[in-house]
Amino acid sequence: MKKKIFLLSAFCLLEVQWSMAQAPKWVDKAKRAVFSVITYGENDKILNTGNGFFVTEDGVALSDCSLFEGAQRAVVVNSEGVQMPVVSIMGANDMYDVIKFRVGISTKKVPALHPATVAPAVGANVYILPYSTQKDRSYTAGQVKAADEFSGKYHYYTLNLRLKDKMVSCPVMTEEGQVFALAQKSSGADTATICYAVDADFAMEQNVSAFSFSDMTLKNIGIKKALPDTEEQALVFLFMASSQVAPEKYAELLDDFIAEYPNSADGYVRRATNRIYRSKDDASMDKVVADMDKALSVAQKKDDVYYNRAKLIYNYMLGNPEKPYKDWSYDKAVDEIRKAIAVQELPVYVQTEGDILFAKQDYAAALACYEKVNQSDIASAATFFSAAKTKELMKAPAEEVLALMDSCVVRFTEPYTEEAAPYLLERAQARMNANQARAAMLDYDAYYKAVNGKVNDVFYYYREQAALKAKQFQRALNDMEKAIELSPKDLTYRAELAVVNIRVGRNEEALKVLQDALAIDSKYAEAYRLMGIAQLQMKKKQEACQSFAKAKELGDPNVDGLIEKHCK
Repeated sequence: MKKKIFLLSAFCLLEVQWSMAQAPKWVDKAKRAVFSVITYGENDKILNTGNGFFVTEDGVALSDCSLFEGAQRAVVVNSEGVQMPVVSIMGANDMYDVIKFRVGISTKKVPALHPATVAPAVGANVYILPYSTQKDRSYTAGQVKAADEFSGKYHYYTLNLRLKDKMVSCPVMTEEGQVFALAQKSSGADTATICYAVDADFAMEQNVSAFSFSDMTLKNIGIKKALPDTEEQALVFLFMASSQVAPEKYAELLDDFIAEYPNSADGYVRRATNRIYRSKDDASMDKVVADMDKALSVAQKKDDVYYNRAKLIYNYMLGNPEKPYKDWSYDKAVDEIRKAIAVQELPVYVQTEGDILFAKQDYAAALACYEKVNQSDIASAATFFSAAKTKELMKAPAEEVLALMDSCVVRFTEPYTEEAAPYLLERAQARMNANQARAAMLDYDAYYKAVNGKVNDVFYYYREQAALKAKQFQRALNDMEKAIELSPKDLTYRAELAVVNIRVGRNEEALKVLQDALAIDSKYAEAYRLMGIAQLQMKKKQEACQSFAKAKELGDPNVDGLIEKHCK
């Protein structure tokens, strides 16, 4: 038995020595492209260790996706023991357990493996190159047992080869020294003689798209994601990222975009916009101005940059800064938007000019802009509403304001949705101002339906005002009762309910409502005045005068006339 063991050991030793002696010429160079990966999770604790390899000389690499799950950072250690950081994730697929990423290389270029131009045939000799810091030529040789096609052009390989420990995600090479697959984790009884590998071309095809923020595989990796491959896709990616990542992370993405696309004006405009929200002093505002100046210098469409600069200044001024930055003002914003209009008079530029002039309280000039926009192809409910509010502030006749609100609402179709709701509410008020109370009630009712009855106490108060003016007294009573139900401590609502009850001769009910108000606040002067009015209606003059006296004692400014008329 000992003799057999000795012979077997000797044979294995000779086999290893032979394989090393017979190693293909390319092994030495190829092995320098293989590295170890260390990922770190929360609190910078080591999460996983594994392998990977470079596929481009500028630092693009492949490994297994599961190695990076939950990672907040990662490093690679090459065959010479040099550590380099993983700077971005370029794509991943958890089903086939592959990931593509970029390493911050410490030299101008790194050894990289060349992808196979032709997939190896069944029976072809293949080699797995393990990671090693030792200068050896070790490898594991085998043959392709099967190649199953997936996704139309990629292969999942079964290899007549035993996968040794710590060889997952090591490169699988052809006889010509080209990488065609990544070794994958194996399980089951047959792993003593076979292993599996996934097509390296499939791993190379992984990328970050404009909508990758919804990709759970990428979300589970805390390392920064690379930008998509095209400028258009990268801009959409930035838009998606702006609402989903921390401001600091978004700022990094903007820097990356500008580094990748230095001649894109959009990058500088977006970075300026992001910086202005985070600026705290003139030094940080100087960077905003520098970005906008750079955007103007590289822009193909200068008018677009003028437009964005005008909006930037306008929004900044809307924030009412205690001490505006240098020469920034509404006047400067007007100058910028007029530069854009001088290049190309787009309706959206004219709309912005109107908004800035409105903020300046130059209502006549703002109205002229809005009227021009309302004759253009971007006329909308919002643009007619802007014109209506401007006319209202100019104290134009109520009928002119209402006509603009009609043009606003007519752009929606019935049944109205929540999009139309704010405009219905505004037109209701415009109709009230034009003494069209019954029409106003129709708008309030339409609003109620548009929001599926999700209204508050203030809505019921406003609709009650319209109902009262339209002499729809029962509806007025119902609405005030509903307002009190939603806001039981609001004394104004109780006083209004009492007024409506007095108006329809329900004086006893009015007194009860007012007594309830005084139970909440015994010093509510208006309640005593209204009680006096109800008591007068009930021919209780003495009690009425007592109520008026109490109201005067509590400081009611409106009771003197009643005392003079009825109590002297």
